[in-house]
Amino acid sequence: MKLTDLLSKSANLAEWEAKGYQLPKFDIAAVAKKTHDEPTWVHFGGGNIFRAFPAAIINDALNTGEYDRGVIVAETFDYEVVDKAYRPYQNLSLLVSLQSSGTIEKKVIASVTEALKADPQFDDWKRLVEIFQNPSLQMVTFTITEKGYGFNDADLARGLKPLFAMGKVTALLFERFKAGKLPVTLQSMDNCSHNGDKVKAGVFAYAERWLADGLVPAEFIDYLKDGKKISFPWSMIDKITPRPHQKVKEMLAADGFEDNDYIETEKHTFTAPFVNAEEVQYLVIEDNYTNGRPPLELGGVLYTSRETVDKVETMKVTTCLNPLHTAMSIYGCMLGYTLISAEMADEDIRNFIQKIGYIEAMPVVTDPGVLNPYEFIGAVINKRLPNPFMPDAPQRIAMDTSQKLPIRFGETIKKYIARGLDMDNLKLIPLALAGYARYLKGVKDDLQPFDPSPDPMLEELQAIVAPLEVGKKDQDFSCLHKLYSRADVFGLDLYEAGLGEKIEGYVKELFAGKGAVRKTLHKYVSAR
Repeated sequence: MKLTDLLSKSANLAEWEAKGYQLPKFDIAAVAKKTHDEPTWVHFGGGNIFRAFPAAIINDALNTGEYDRGVIVAETFDYEVVDKAYRPYQNLSLLVSLQSSGTIEKKVIASVTEALKADPQFDDWKRLVEIFQNPSLQMVTFTITEKGYGFNDADLARGLKPLFAMGKVTALLFERFKAGKLPVTLQSMDNCSHNGDKVKAGVFAYAERWLADGLVPAEFIDYLKDGKKISFPWSMIDKITPRPHQKVKEMLAADGFEDNDYIETEKHTFTAPFVNAEEVQYLVIEDNYTNGRPPLELGGVLYTSRETVDKVETMKVTTCLNPLHTAMSIYGCMLGYTLISAEMADEDIRNFIQKIGYIEAMPVVTDPGVLNPYEFIGAVINKRLPNPFMPDAPQRIAMDTSQKLPIRFGETIKKYIARGLDMDNLKLIPLALAGYARYLKGVKDDLQPFDPSPDPMLEELQAIVAPLEVGKKDQDFSCLHKLYSRADVFGLDLYEAGLGEKIEGYVKELFAGKGAVRKTLHKYVSAR
């Protein structure tokens, strides 16, 4: 069983279906021809998240029979991905959804019609120019990671032949401008806040530099600023797509599926002809398009206002996902866990984050209306975090914790204060913050040392708690005031918020000696 076999008229489709593979319900060749002639969507970034999510969404839309065009992918960074993960398989891939039950679902994705190298050194660039000059183009999207929107003086100075992604896109927009000031929307699908603004900032950095250098006319800047011609909507995306999993490879091989070789490029991109991803996914997009758009709602996308997208982002980051991740990572490191999924089998930790979400954060949750916060947390706790296929570690989640605490917990505390709510309701969030002081010592609950994860403030904060020793009796905990009054670390002075003394009390218990972390966690989680 090979992916390219599916393009043959003699393909044994019954064998695939009998083994649980969901096959395309549309005419692959007809969709490819229609997309080539009248493209509506170009996506920059050919990595695993694209194949597992945006490409799968339009695949679902095509399966309804209510749409007739796929997506053209353009790779801006690692061109080996095109040569090794797309073209040998004629742009087909296999999406493997990893279920929390330990099973998998398998779906052939045939919505990608072309894979192009987005660089003037390749002939593919001419095709991209042709696409951007076509009035049918509606949407240009991105999954290039947050750093992919960056630029520097050296690249800005390269003129109309930049190396960075945003420069290349701006050069292609100039071609669209010259073709008749044609409208199009630039839509980030990267997991970063207010992502549309990052696209806009990158495009304008190049365009304004080129104007100053006399390479483009002022009318090009006016074109980019015209909201009826060019728009930069926000979105919130959430889906985990880990590297190809050995267990998945073995399960596919048992089916007789042969396209399961791992691919590692010289730039250390890890991929395969199959993509494995968690079952849960969310994509909420600001519905602000200047030339129409593909009907991605047919594949589950939620279209809404910019304000609602921002509310969804706030809900996820300050209540329903990120704070739970951080709380369990701090305690998971101290209790010796190396897998998030394993932590979820720990009753104390599971109840800890469940009660933080449902009891303490929920009273001030930002309810976006389009997603239910209770159901979101339920999916996190019951499907996402326990998923045995997810090789995520508390040590990874604990990276840069000092940069995350102000948003993940500080915002909730600020809302309690702003709304005049009873601060005594906060018991486990303070326990999470107390755990941070104990975590900074780099001593596990069994008194064995561990290395706290990388953090730009790690040494500075460790120096504050340096006087403290695990198991030492009658020690002076006054150094904690210097830590928990740090608004730059926690988002506010926790003593002024009325929580400092409570947190200090927890810290004293956590430092009591061997087993104190487990004992303290169990004590307060059970009491809650």
